[in-house]
Amino acid sequence: MWVYRIGFIGVPIVAVFVMGCTSLTSSSGFLAEAQASGYSVPIAVGKIEAEDIKESSGLSASECQDVLWTHNDAGNDAFVFAMTPEGRHMGTWRVGNTSNVDWESIATYKGPDGKCSLLIGDFGDNDENRSDIAIYRVTEPAVSAETSTSTSRNPLQTEPAEILRFAYPDGPKNAETILVHPKTGDIYVLTKNKKGPSEVHRLKPEFGKISVVLTEKVAEISVPSTPPGLLTGGSISPDGKRVMVCDVKNGYELVLPDGIADPDAIWHQKPVIVNLGERKQGEGVSYGRDGISLYASSEKKNTPIILVKRTR
Repeated sequence: MWVYRIGFIGVPIVAVFVMGCTSLTSSSGFLAEAQASGYSVPIAVGKIEAEDIKESSGLSASECQDVLWTHNDAGNDAFVFAMTPEGRHMGTWRVGNTSNVDWESIATYKGPDGKCSLLIGDFGDNDENRSDIAIYRVTEPAVSAETSTSTSRNPLQTEPAEILRFAYPDGPKNAETILVHPKTGDIYVLTKNKKGPSEVHRLKPEFGKISVVLTEKVAEISVPSTPPGLLTGGSISPDGKRVMVCDVKNGYELVLPDGIADPDAIWHQKPVIVNLGERKQGEGVSYGRDGISLYASSEKKNTPIILVKRTR
């Protein structure tokens, strides 16, 4: 075991390296924060191995296999990448019937038939002037040792994606977060707001419609940060009772109170800060299949995969 001192959000901490994992611990602030949030301190369990992943702009854990899915940001090809929870490369797929204008987020969904799909949000809009934004849905590819040899130079091919074209009722907005409710299948797009709260917009999964579908605004979220709505990623837990969103600084969890049946009541709960560790530009966070683990990633090449676990 060896110890290396690093800086973390302006505070010195100690990183302890044991068996390939980096545990970010502190004698004061971060341990107290972890105790308050009900999560363990963040641990770097590995790093994104694939050299082709330069801007991991979204992250989602599969509900059908032990795999994390990610993709690159605007200006890159229409690829999705599979990796182990420790970041080891497991394959590259070109998503058929799509293009990457500004892919910002990815979510996985396990349907009532037990089949899993990937939903990709092509709705990044920094200048808030895009008239054509979309969500792509494609059957989740099966990952194996054989698929791990594929790269951007020799990608595999997904089935053709279904397309859901949509718009906001009051004009273009920037967004970097897509969520899918595991029980209802409803899709949520959370806006990225530089000045005020994030808006929560709901869509029915009406893929394949020729017309553009309008979202329904169901809530607003303000996280304890400045600005309060600059959200870059998120995830809904497998039981549908927790929502985790993040900005470049931290994670923020909302919990549905016991006895409440309306899933949209969760948007009115107070967000609790969850420390997601040191991220160069944090844009991805996802609950694991167990509903207890949280994985977080960052843009830039070969960045860490960070794990925190719920302790209560």
